[in-house]
Formats: sequence, structure tokens, C-alpha cells
Amino acid sequence: MELQGASTSGTSDALQLKSLQLAKSKQEQDGQAALQLIESADVPKATSANPAIGSIVDTFA
Repeated sequence: MELQGASTSGTSDALQLKSLQLAKSKQEQDGQAALQLIESADVPKATSANPAIGSIVDTFA
């Protein structure tokens, strides 16, 4: 037995809207957490023992 009507539909729409809002909020929080994790990563900059190595690139090879 299905219940259909204006009151059921309105409640269903409100619940669906709230669910979408919560999903969006969760996605934004996950995105912020990912950005913070990336920014907090302490990745050392690659350096060479000889700074002249790699400073000249042959683009006509």
C-alpha cells in the first residue's frame, strides 16, 4: 500500500532537500580537509648536488 498525497509529497520533498544539503555540506567538509592535508604536507624541494645540472635544456633535440 502506497501513501500518496500533498502532505506525503511535501514531506518527501523536504526530506530529500535536507538530504541533499547534508550531502553538499559533507562534500565541502571533505574538500576542506583534503586541502588542509595537502597544504600541511612537508615535501622537501628537490635539489641537486651540482646546481648547474639541469639548468640548460636542449629544446631542439
